[in-house]
Amino acid sequence: MDVYKRLKDIQRGVAAVAVLSMGWAGAWAQSPATEPVAASNLSSSPANLPPNPPAITKFFPLSEIRRGQQGVAYTVFEGTKPEPMGLEVLGVLHNAIGPRQDMILVRLEGTKPQYTGVVAGMSGSPVYIDGKLVGALAFRIGQFSKEPIAGITPIQQMLEVEDQGAEPENEIAGLKSATFEPTGAAAVSAPGAGGIFDKSMMQPMDTPLVFSGFSPAALQFWKDHAPAGLEPVAGVGGSASDEKQPDPLMPGSAVSAVLVRGDLDISATCTVTYVDPKRMLACGHPITQFGPVSMPMTKADVVATLPSPLDAFKIINTTETIGTITEDRQSAILGEFGKEARMIPVTLHVTGEPEGHGRDMDALHFEVIDQPQVTPMAVMVAVYQGLMQENAYSALTTYRVQGAVKLSGYPTVKLNSLVAPTDTLPANVLTALALGERFAKLYDNAARRTSIESVDLEVAAIPRRLTAEIESAQASKVEIHAGDTVMVEATIRPWHGDLRNVRVPVTLPANLPAGPVRLLVSDGGTLDRLLQPPQFNAQPLDISATITQLNNTHSSDRLYVTLLAPEAQAAVDGRTLTAIPMSMANVLAPLKENKGMALNGESAVPMAAVPMDTVISGQQLVTLQVEDQ
Repeated sequence: MDVYKRLKDIQRGVAAVAVLSMGWAGAWAQSPATEPVAASNLSSSPANLPPNPPAITKFFPLSEIRRGQQGVAYTVFEGTKPEPMGLEVLGVLHNAIGPRQDMILVRLEGTKPQYTGVVAGMSGSPVYIDGKLVGALAFRIGQFSKEPIAGITPIQQMLEVEDQGAEPENEIAGLKSATFEPTGAAAVSAPGAGGIFDKSMMQPMDTPLVFSGFSPAALQFWKDHAPAGLEPVAGVGGSASDEKQPDPLMPGSAVSAVLVRGDLDISATCTVTYVDPKRMLACGHPITQFGPVSMPMTKADVVATLPSPLDAFKIINTTETIGTITEDRQSAILGEFGKEARMIPVTLHVTGEPEGHGRDMDALHFEVIDQPQVTPMAVMVAVYQGLMQENAYSALTTYRVQGAVKLSGYPTVKLNSLVAPTDTLPANVLTALALGERFAKLYDNAARRTSIESVDLEVAAIPRRLTAEIESAQASKVEIHAGDTVMVEATIRPWHGDLRNVRVPVTLPANLPAGPVRLLVSDGGTLDRLLQPPQFNAQPLDISATITQLNNTHSSDRLYVTLLAPEAQAAVDGRTLTAIPMSMANVLAPLKENKGMALNGESAVPMAAVPMDTVISGQQLVTLQVEDQ
């Protein structure tokens, strides 16, 4: 038996050196050969492991971690009850996560972890040695690993994630006053260590970002457009927010942070590390690392744990809400029990129009967290999903969008447009992107200090492609006098339709000077760019100016005739001043130098607009000669 044990020790030592030889640099914590390791009497057999975490939490200092120590971790493999699994400490990796951010490397033991490996959703699983909390399982090493080797975020690093002025109970105050500098024994390097450690080998355990109510196409849309840090990972599950879960939340329980809830749900699930009567710590790494957040915190039921050499993960249903996630930081997330998260209610009502008869679809009702990185994207993917589930949808469908975003203390942001497919993108994608762009302008504004109260959208699906291009334009006469009325005739080519001539009467200003003058026949987007030209490094608009600019956007389904007058134009604070006197332009010139205004020598003066019931694109210029009176 002694010979067998010695062979196992040699085998494990060789495996450890092999890991290091792949490029691991840094200190490998271990006890000196002259000192025996004070290992726990725990066995990796589940029958010999404590079935539940200790009722009273005490903390194990990082300075006392030694290679070969035996411990126990708790996580939920199925249902709601945490199960114990044995582990062996391999060492401490100093500065592995960042400056003064250490990681404890362990090998999980037992039938289930040996079978499943390191599982997405396991992050946060509490680890105990001698009945004291060491930290949370949080990192995986590489992929396709033959052994379940994981990294632990030490508990003292997790305890730094706190609300100002408040501290969790039990031993945290005493723990903070303790010294956790590694001893000399903890800084001994393993034989053969050297080279440069490839950080890509060490990754936080995936936190499954589960989408409920979304089609595969909508999930792909999210993947294509989501900001960094919000990419969905392997995960399957659902939501039962009205379902009560009688089991108390305890270390090792599954817990979820909700980004969207209602008819559509998006949530991220990990494992609870520490609980006191008021708060809990979980994950051992960030979900989003947004810092201060307000996300509903729910219990979770693990339907099953799916083993996979590439991406093992837990299949999860979120259940009843028990509080709010208030901090999402580098080393942990923090949740407060009984606190209500602030959510934005969103209503999406889609109507179909098969064969010319309107048909109401069931409205989608959901709530989304108020977060710059999440809200615009969540509205985008929800609109995309809502339009995809409409049976009248096809690649040629056009959408008429009407809606409103209500902000506390500010005018309502209007959302009115006609969106048609192009040769490259369907209208559902364009509709979602257009709405997301508007939300992004509200959220990108650092001056916004008020909350968004609600979002209401109504989208009518028209089962045909409604697009038309301005092909040519001409005036009824070229030589004119100031104050004359000119008939402008534009030739429009609908998509797969016959040419159409549109006549627009335009009355010219009575103060036009003699000489050439131009009329622009265009779509609304071209006119917007003339009135609000883009500025490089321009000063951001305040929230009132942003709303004004959004509400003054010209419609996509109108034909515009604009006079390009030889007078100065200034765009400032979301508004455009046309045909201003040169004296005023000189006064406003310093604003241009400070990037607070766009000043042009030519004014775009809108003269006429004609509704077209189709999305117009293109522009044509008509030159006239103003003669002396």
